Formats: sequence, C-alpha cells, structure tokens
Amino acid sequence: MSEKEKKQSKNISRRSFIKGVGTGTVAATVAPAILVGNEKTAEAQTDGAVDSAKIQLNINEQVYEVDVEARTTLLSVLRDGIDTAGDNVDLTGAKLICDRGECGGCTVLVDGKPVYACMMLAMDAQGQQITTVEGIADGNNLHPVQEAFIKHDALMCGFCTPGFIVSSVALLNENNKPTIAEIKEGLSGNTCRCGTYPFIFDAVETASQKM
Repeated sequence: MSEKEKKQSKNISRRSFIKGVGTGTVAATVAPAILVGNEKTAEAQTDGAVDSAKIQLNINEQVYEVDVEARTTLLSVLRDGIDTAGDNVDLTGAKLICDRGECGGCTVLVDGKPVYACMMLAMDAQGQQITTVEGIADGNNLHPVQEAFIKHDALMCGFCTPGFIVSSVALLNENNKPTIAEIKEGLSGNTCRCGTYPFIFDAVETASQKM
C-alpha cells in the first residue's frame, strides 16, 4: 500500500465506514426484503445525536408507545418490548434465528412489503403499518395461506413457518396467480433447514387458488 493510500485509509470516518458496510450488505443480499434503516437514523446512531427516544408503532392495527435506544431493532420491540402502559408487546411469531438478515424467520410486513425485522431499526418503522404473523388471520378465521400450510403439512419443526407465511402472503398480495418459478423466487429470502420446500410451494399454490 502506498503512503497516499495509507493516509486515505486513516481518514475514513466511523460514519462513512458504517454507511459503507450497510451499502455492502444490501448489495450482497438477494432476499426480497428491506434490510437496513435509512441514512438519517444511521447518522443519529453514529453521531450520538439520538441515544433513546419514545416512539409509537402501529402493529397489527394497534398502537404501541415504547422507549427504545437508537440501536433497537423492530424485532426486539416485537418480542421483548414493553409499552409505556407497562404491557408487554409479546408478539413472538417473528423468530430470532440468524439475527443478520439471512434466514427470513423474522419476516413481517411493513406497509405491505416483506421486511426482516432483525435488520430494521424500530425508529425507522414509525408511521408505517406493521403486520406480524399474529395479524395475518381475520379474528378466528385463518388466512388462506395459513389454511393451506396446515392442509399440506408445510412445516416440520415449525420455527421458520411464521416467516414463510408472511412472505407467502406478501407474494400473493402482489401476484395472486404465481407460477412455481415465481413462488420459488418470491420465497427465496426464507430458509427452511428441515427441507419442507415442496410442501411449502404446494401450499402457496393452493392458497393462490382461494385468493
């Protein structure tokens, strides 16, 4: 490395480094989900401008007011958050598995789009409609995707199932008659270590006929 290159490397700021890492993460990922927060929140984190804040999140058509740190993820709030009334959010359908945006087990819908909750900052979710797997059903009436997963036994250990259901709903909301190739592409951001993919694909096909 030349002396000029050494000087340039020393002048990289913490903010630009983190921004670069974030950009690289998105570029290297093929999953059809939102992976990172916006630049404004990233600057708040790196500059220390925001340490914590009280925010409101609209989750499954219910508003929760929670205190969060700048680094708190949406997944952390869903699973472990406590609102200002002292009630647990306790929406544990989104699973904490890889915690790095790779497996899709924590997939939720944010304004109808599939998002990895482990990779989205809670602060970035303000003002948006968040839907978890708990909010997919209509009261006691299961969603067609949920019914189809049961019909085709499209699960084994079941740990990845909530993420697959949410991603399947997002897919069918966009394309209610997908081909098998489109189903595979639409669910490419979710991983099943038990290998139940054929049953999952069959379930989505069945659900598409009802939707």
